[in-house]
Amino acid sequence: MGRVTVKEERCKGCGYCIEACSSANLYLDRDKRNKSGYSVASFKDDEQCSGCALCAEVCPDVALEVYR
Repeated sequence: MGRVTVKEERCKGCGYCIEACSSANLYLDRDKRNKSGYSVASFKDDEQCSGCALCAEVCPDVALEVYR
């Protein structure tokens, strides 16, 4: 199925991608922070991802890449 990679240094932890994901494959990792101090989005290694790329479309910082 699909897979999402997060460019951690671009992510500001806004959560838009998490809300857009219909499969609930993204979450805000409170334990992982980038150099700017933001908690970053992370992808659950799950086969539920359809690769629809809605998460990447709503990301204002272009921090996500989606692979099918």
